[in-house]
This record gives sequence, structure tokens and C-alpha cells, in this order.
Amino acid sequence: MNELEPIFKFFKNRGWKPFPFQEEAWKAFLEGESGLLHIPTGSGKTYAAVMGPMARFLAQPGKKGLKALYLTPLRALTRDLELALNEPIKQENWSFKIASRTGDTSYSQKKSQFNNPPDLLLTTPESLAVMISQPEAEEIFSQLQVVILDEWHELMASKRGSLCELSLSYLRTVNPELQTWALSASIGNLQEAAQVAVGRSQEPRIISGSSDRNLALDCLLPEKIDRFPWTGHLGLVLRESLVEELDPEVSTLIFTNTRSQAERWYENILTLRPEMEPVMALHHSSLDREEREAIEEGVKEGSLKWVVCTSSLDLGVDFQPVERVVQIGSPKMIARMIQRAGRSAHRPGGKSRLLFVPTNSWEILELEAVKKAIKEKHIESRKPLKKPIDVLLQHMMTLACGPGLRMDELSLALKETYSFNEITHEELQWCRRFLTSGGETLKAYPQFRKLEMDEETGKYRPADARIAKLHRMSIGTIASRESVQVSYTNRSKIGSVEESFISKLRKGDIFRFGGKKLEFVMLKDMTAYVRASKMPTNAIPSWDGGRFPISETLGEAFREVLNEKHPGLDKFLSPLLQTQRKMSVLPSPDVLLMETWASKQGSHLFVYPFEGRSVHEGLAQLWGYRFARREPTTFQFSLNDYGFEMIGPEGYDFKKLFDADFFSDDQLVEEIGQSLQIGQLSQRQFREIAKIAGLVFTGYPGSPKTGRQMQISSSLLYEVFRKHEPNNLLIRQSFDEVLANSLESGRMRKTLQRLSQMEIRWVQLESPSPLSFPLVVETIATSNMSNETFENKIARLKKSWEKQNTKSGRDHESSPSR
Repeated sequence: MNELEPIFKFFKNRGWKPFPFQEEAWKAFLEGESGLLHIPTGSGKTYAAVMGPMARFLAQPGKKGLKALYLTPLRALTRDLELALNEPIKQENWSFKIASRTGDTSYSQKKSQFNNPPDLLLTTPESLAVMISQPEAEEIFSQLQVVILDEWHELMASKRGSLCELSLSYLRTVNPELQTWALSASIGNLQEAAQVAVGRSQEPRIISGSSDRNLALDCLLPEKIDRFPWTGHLGLVLRESLVEELDPEVSTLIFTNTRSQAERWYENILTLRPEMEPVMALHHSSLDREEREAIEEGVKEGSLKWVVCTSSLDLGVDFQPVERVVQIGSPKMIARMIQRAGRSAHRPGGKSRLLFVPTNSWEILELEAVKKAIKEKHIESRKPLKKPIDVLLQHMMTLACGPGLRMDELSLALKETYSFNEITHEELQWCRRFLTSGGETLKAYPQFRKLEMDEETGKYRPADARIAKLHRMSIGTIASRESVQVSYTNRSKIGSVEESFISKLRKGDIFRFGGKKLEFVMLKDMTAYVRASKMPTNAIPSWDGGRFPISETLGEAFREVLNEKHPGLDKFLSPLLQTQRKMSVLPSPDVLLMETWASKQGSHLFVYPFEGRSVHEGLAQLWGYRFARREPTTFQFSLNDYGFEMIGPEGYDFKKLFDADFFSDDQLVEEIGQSLQIGQLSQRQFREIAKIAGLVFTGYPGSPKTGRQMQISSSLLYEVFRKHEPNNLLIRQSFDEVLANSLESGRMRKTLQRLSQMEIRWVQLESPSPLSFPLVVETIATSNMSNETFENKIARLKKSWEKQNTKSGRDHESSPSR
């Protein structure tokens, strides 16, 4: 194609040869197709997506206006992409303009982009929604030809993905010929992901390719394996071994799963290698943006060598100097492991190297499960949300503020989306009444009458300018806990921590944050003022929502590898696996292990579905409800990614009371509602929904509302709706989200069905087995009221149980029940 000549010339001048998948993508775009590029991280998918549109636009030099949108999930990616995409423009002297627009873009720049739009705009889903909310929206997007969705796997299964779908549905009403291309490095349901991106009426083209990227996954093993592991105990034991493995000259990202872990590992590594402080950094999402950007720049320039980080560096920021990645603890998802490994050697043909540091002995087998799944090409699927009404209400307000809201046009547009194609006429009319009059419950309050009909145009518009202004300030679906800014007394910012952590501090208390020891001075206007300290401390902020449950795909692979051979590891793993076999049974994909144990605390039941914490929480509560219906009592629970523990009173006979009805899913939702304080969970979830739907204003920039104010506002609304409008769609949504997200009820149903087909092995333990030991430790951790330290108590009990196990030998009851 002649249109591609400038692109081939650029590649030739750089000494490059396009990959076949890149040429295929360019030609598919120029032929008018839409679809998904499924290409490994760092293999050239950005040029695959962008060069086709560039070729077309260069062939149409006189056509002015915004022609392409490139949506990324992170602001930081827009900066990198702008630099990368400007390289060929400068080198080849192309007449082509690129700009970025995020929440950090100045007002003058944004105004300039409206008056003199770029050819291609790099932006985020939220900034796109703000653009649609402008009165000039139709004019801005009138020349738009293509939308590119980067890291689509990260967006699609969230409310941000639903927001993207709604924005795209509007853009397609402006230009029905609009092309859409999604980019993803790691996703299991390619066809569905592609279809969600392009809309229901188009047939997507899926282009997969690879530039021979290699992935090396190694495990840092302890000197000997612990037969009775518990969560987190092994990780810090290996810190000295890890530091020996790290090369001061090799740029390395050290990933942890939570911000608290990142803080602890940064401190521990720095304690062992203090000379690395000038070239070492800590990076997570709660640190100040300027600090994070400085660290990212240091990595790109090569001036920083070791960076301890979280998912804040998971996505596409191009760190070419990085040659190695360390993962501390299981990432709980195969896709996440691939994504993080891909941060190293982030270039076509590079070999990604990842060193895995297990935090307990069972995680060594989790890595084997990850390797098995990658080899068999089993990657997690991501599913679009179904009918998040809060996001729809926000979009309706966005349309009203911008081009104007017509209900007939909206109804047609929604049919093309995946998230909202099943919305009923009644539900859509409920949303209209909610925004125009406050709905059935809030109609007496003028502030909830947000929209008015413009009889001349037949469109709904904001009732006044203030409503439009407040809406534009509130656009977005990213939910975050109420946080407090942390600043030095000279007002220089460090970052933010959750309000609940700061509320427990007294003046003079020392805590560690951002890799620094800080002394709390005072709290004023939602800012915690601190000064630097040299005093020792173990206090580190904790953040909710940071704990990943094991994915369904990884859980399945883990069940399979438990009984498989592991070349090079069998001898090392033997003490752990043989001890489990000796004391109990090693589960297999066809065998459900259920262990019982009697202790001073009471009767214990251990069950091992290997389905992750969220599913196990729901199952434990559900089974507790079912046991209590047979013989009333109260239970104590503990759980992890492998199984759950139920503790009943002394002599409680779990085995005698158990029957096949425990696997029933007939009344699952109703019984979950009975077994859990579902109302409290639903009310907590409603706080997020109320913010997104615009019911609760979060405050003006620089003066946000406190968490207490937000809680009071949303709780009052929740109670009013629950009492006076029980069928309120937002109340129903809060209940559905608790079931789907917090408890993974869909996955729980599948688990019950799978377990019902398995052979049950009951084993009476004399002391905790290697699989049950971590669950016992979880219980002790939450109820340790003695003056004995937690670690000393675990060591003492472990020694006692190991001695008991050695004496008793293999003496257990093992009998299949079907």
C-alpha cells in the first residue's frame, strides 16, 4: 500500500524491519477494520497500533481536527507515549501533531487543544469523559476516525471499562464509521475482549504476534524447606539471600503485592545494603505524584538501580534499562506474573528475567503452577461488568452537560455495548426520573433535580451552571479510601495514607512511610504534618484492598501440580509433601480433603477447595450457616487461598452433620444473605456507588470532605432508600457488587458444583498438617492476647506439634464417603 511508504521509510532509517504482525495491523486499519492486538509486552504493539492511522493521516495533509484518540489507564503512560510517538515525527519531519491531556494538563493547554486540536490525543478514560461533557463535544469529535485502547485487559473488567464503553457508544453516534483497536498483552478471552472493545455490531479482527520474547522464571529457594509453613514467614528469612542475588549494576524492579510489603522490604534491603541508598527507591501509588515521576525518570535514565514497587509499575511505562524483575510472594494471577516479568528487557527480542521469592513453602509450588499454565497458554479471562447503574447515571449527566441527553439516542447506543445491552426500558426510565426529579424518594429536595428538558431541542440539560461544574469535577470511577495528605511541617508533600491509620496516632508517635521515619506532629485540614525522625519504629500504614486472592485459573493449575513430578525440585519438596501425605492426604483434582482436629480451643474443620480467599470466605460463612441449622452454635473462621478453617465448640461433630446438601447452590444468594451481615457490606459498597452516581460530592480541589462526612452522607441516603424505596437500582447494585466482587458468588457457585463431583477424604488429625498449619496460625494471629510474641508462640507450638507428629507416626482415619 502506497500509504505505508512513510512508515517503511522511518523503519528503514532506524535500521529496523517491521514484524509481520505490525504490517498486518497497519493494513487491517487502512482497510477499515477494527479489532484487538494481542502482543507480548515490549514487542512493538504501540507502533503496530499507531502507524496505520499515522499513514492515513499523512496521506490527508489538509484535513484538520482531532482524528485519533489513544486511551491509557495511567497518566504516566501518556508522557512516555508522547515522547515515543514524537520520535518518528521529528526524525522524518512529518506534519503531524501529538498532544496529551490528563488531569495534570494545565487549563491553558486544554483550551489550546480545543482551539487548535492535535491529530492524535493521548488521554485517559476520565479525561475523555470530561471532554464529552463540554458544550463543544460534537465539534471536537466530528473528525475522529479511530480510538486506540491501551492495556485493555486492565480496563475492561472494571467500572473504568464500562465508562470507556459508554464514551465509545457516544463517539460512534458522532461517527458511525469509527474504528476501534484494543491492545492487550495478557488476556484469556480474546474474542470477547475484542468484541467488547469494538461494539456489538462490528466483527473484530484479532491479530496475535510475537517477536520471540523469552521468559525466564527462577525461584530463590531456602537452604531447606519448612514442613510447616505459614504466610509471610519465609520471605524475610530470604532477604539476605535476595540481596546476594541482586547486582548493584543491574537495573532491577522488586515487586511486592501490597504497599505495606513494599515499605517493609525497602527498609530491610536498605538495612542490609546501606551503600545502595543513593541508587535505590520506593515506589507505590500512595506516594506523592512528583516523587513517583522523579523515580520513574531515574529508572529510565539508569541513575536508579533497585526500585521496590507495587502494581504502580505494572503497566506499560517503558523502562528499557531494567534487566531484571523480582517478585516477592505469589502474584496470585498468571497474567500479573507475565506482565511484571515483561517490565524487564522491555524491547523487541529481549529476554525477560524474573526471580521469584516465595513467602511460604507452598508458594514454591504456586510458581510451578504458573509455569504450567504459561506453557499450556492458560491465562485469566476478564469479564465486562453488567449494568453498573452508577456509571450510567454519571454518563447521562456527562451527555447532558455536553451535547445534550436524548433518551431515544441513548437507548439505541446502549444496545451496542456489552455492559448495558440488557438494560430494560423501565430501568432506563428510572435513571431518567432519578436525575430529573430525585426519583421516588428524593423528589422533595431541589439539589437532586439535576436535569431539565429543553423543549426546543428535546434534550435534557443541567438545571443550572453550578450542577454542570460540580459534575465535571466529579467525573471518574476510581474508588479510593478516604485519605489524609502527609506533609512535612514546611508543607512539602510526601504522599497520602488512609484516614483510619492517622486517626490512631498521637503527637510524637513515629511511623515509617515512603521509606522514611516520620514523627507525627498534628492533623489539620485533612493533612497530617510530620517531621523527620531517627527513632526506631515498626509502625507502617496499612491500606485496605491490597490483598489479591488466587485466580480461578491459577487455583486450577495449583491443584494439578500438587501431585505431579517437578524435575529438579522433587527432592527439595519431599519433606513438605511427604509430611502432608504422612499426616493426612495430599489433595488431587479429584479428591476433596476435609481434615478435623480437636484442640483446647474446640473442634476444627479444615477444607481445601484451592479457590482463593474471597470464595473461601463465602463458603465458610455458607457452611457455617448450614451446620448451625443442623446443630445450632457459633463458629470462628480463618481462611487463606488454599482453604478455610471452621472452629466449633468442643465435641462438635462436623463429619456426622455433613451431607451432600452442603454442595447445593439452589438457594445460594438467599443463604449468603442469611449467613453474612450482607446489609453492612452492602452499605459500605454503597459509599463508592454514591460517589460515582453523583449523589455525594467529594469536595472541591484542595478541600476534600473528610471520610466521616462522606460516610454520614452516604449512610443516610442508604437508609432512606432501603426503608422507602427498597427496589432502588443503586441499592440493588450495592448488593450485587458485594456478591460478585467481595464474595465472588458466581465462582462460588461453580466451586460448589465442582466439589459435589469429587471424592471426599475425611482425615482426623492428631496435630495440624502442613496444609492446615497456616490456617491455625491465622487464627492465633487474630486472637493472640498473651504477652508472648506472635513469632515465639508459633515457634513453640510448631516444635510441640512436630515432636508429637514424630512420635505418633502415621495413624489417621482415611475413608472415602462416596
